[in-house]
Amino acid sequence: MKKEMKIAFLIVAIAMIVFLSVFGGYQIVQKCKTIYTASDFNIEIVHSKKDYNQNGIDDYTDILLGARKDAKNHPIYKSEYYKGGYPPENEGVCTDVIWRAFQNAGYDLKEMIDTDIKEHIKDYPAVNGKPDSNIDFRRVRNLTIYFKKISYTLTNDPKQISQWQPGDIVVFGNSHIGIISDKRNKQGITYLIHNAGQPLREEDTLELWNSHTPITAHYRLKDE
Repeated sequence: MKKEMKIAFLIVAIAMIVFLSVFGGYQIVQKCKTIYTASDFNIEIVHSKKDYNQNGIDDYTDILLGARKDAKNHPIYKSEYYKGGYPPENEGVCTDVIWRAFQNAGYDLKEMIDTDIKEHIKDYPAVNGKPDSNIDFRRVRNLTIYFKKISYTLTNDPKQISQWQPGDIVVFGNSHIGIISDKRNKQGITYLIHNAGQPLREEDTLELWNSHTPITAHYRLKDE
């Protein structure tokens, strides 16, 4: 019995060493990458014509900065149901990056989606005829439907690099969502700001995510 316990302990120890090595290696690789910007590829940054919260910063930039603020805050990945809808600042999932980003631009995304669901409930099959303001705005499927209504629909191909702009919204399947960064890799492909519980929340993984969970939507908030 003691021999079996020693073997089990050894296996756990080896697994931990491997995990920490991969974890550390991932961080080192990401942090050591040369970061490029749109100007390196002669791409003009698209700025919104709107400044909804009138803070002197256009909406797209505000959305980007709000997403980056959440990335730096690094909330633990925790999927829970919260009365009132909002998780605490140190908790969240991918959809919480989105409403926090929009909040930074002055938008109450929860209220916006709740209102649209109330007025057009048949457009939201995931609600199943029973709206729940505590969670509806934190569901990827609902966000996808709502953004399709209020946004420009753009390419899903990350290699069309000029079409990807800071503050854009990207959806992977029906399960994940993030915000596009103003940082780019050496091919000009944009970084992704998102929360999947990973060590770095702003990272060069747009193509990686697309390879295993294909991009199904790419939106940019309308400024007309």
